[in-house]
Amino acid sequence: MKKILLLLTMAFSFAGALRAQYLTHSFNANAANGERLYKSACVACHGNDGKGAPQTLSAFERPDTFPDFTRCDQTTSEVDAGYKAVITNGGPNRGFSPIMPAFGEALSSQEINDIVAYLRTFCRDPHWPRGELNLPRAIVTEKAYPEDEEVLYTAINAQGTPENETHIIHEQRFGMKNQLEIDVPFMAEVQNHTWYGGIGDATLGWKRVLYSNLNSGSILAAQGGLLLPLGSRRRGFGAGTTQFEPFVSFDQLFRSDTFIQLQAGGDVPFSTKTAANSFFFNSAVGQSVAANHGLGRLWSPMVEFLANREFEPGAKVAWDVLPQVQVTLSKRQHIRADLGVRVPFINTAGRDVQVVFYVLWDRADGGLTEGW
Repeated sequence: MKKILLLLTMAFSFAGALRAQYLTHSFNANAANGERLYKSACVACHGNDGKGAPQTLSAFERPDTFPDFTRCDQTTSEVDAGYKAVITNGGPNRGFSPIMPAFGEALSSQEINDIVAYLRTFCRDPHWPRGELNLPRAIVTEKAYPEDEEVLYTAINAQGTPENETHIIHEQRFGMKNQLEIDVPFMAEVQNHTWYGGIGDATLGWKRVLYSNLNSGSILAAQGGLLLPLGSRRRGFGAGTTQFEPFVSFDQLFRSDTFIQLQAGGDVPFSTKTAANSFFFNSAVGQSVAANHGLGRLWSPMVEFLANREFEPGAKVAWDVLPQVQVTLSKRQHIRADLGVRVPFINTAGRDVQVVFYVLWDRADGGLTEGW
């Protein structure tokens, strides 16, 4: 336990040191110049107020995806690179309507940066967490940003007893800083030369962002969850008792698109005769790299370090390492996949190497069949 707390303290100290480095950088975007360019090139379609020119004055029928830049709930989750990709290469570049023309030859990269900076001023509430803080999702480590996502996650034993576990995860954002999470697992494994399957213990959780700051690249959230005893304890698919799972998540983004994610929490069973109290610490370090000068397909290699310890006499900390890579699949980057290998390396008894992967759909950016 002392070792885990020491590692947690060191990780937060390291993140704090890099955070200070983040603050020494500054963007050169000029929102005042962006306003001048917007009013000369964009108002005919998007209007002076950013809500869109009146439909009666438009020469086209406005698509459903036409933006209202004053809607903080719609715009703050988008990243600057997404806006820049659409302005530079046109709507179809990100799976949007072709009525949005490409300005990459008419405007310089700096001028487009200035326009994006001005577009950000239409949202008047600075407390909404910005989309840049919505870091690539690690396979295990929970991030701090509130999501509107559907995730299909699977882990398959690569050695030892044949076993697989699939989770269907629903994440629903509410307002500025809150998120509901529902996680339903399905288990299957060979026992006595026979395959058995069934539902596992489902999770019902509520997350709230406690702090976010784009200038420092930091976001902090807390979540409380209930693990409902739906799985068969006899088959090893569940704990046999309701458990309370609180945790905190801290994410740090740097100017180089390097990021660190930290999560620490525990599982507290209602009946300690059935299941033991436990503590976990998860961390992820990664780097995002985008094609086409930062405007194209996004690749995010990561490595997670995962620790868990039950509070029972003689229990030891179990450590796993999980290298992985996430990649965007759709043009709009709202469909993503991640593939990795989870390898136990400390206290490995009874734990096998697993191949793990997920596919996620960010509903906030469009339908499952849109944006390809």
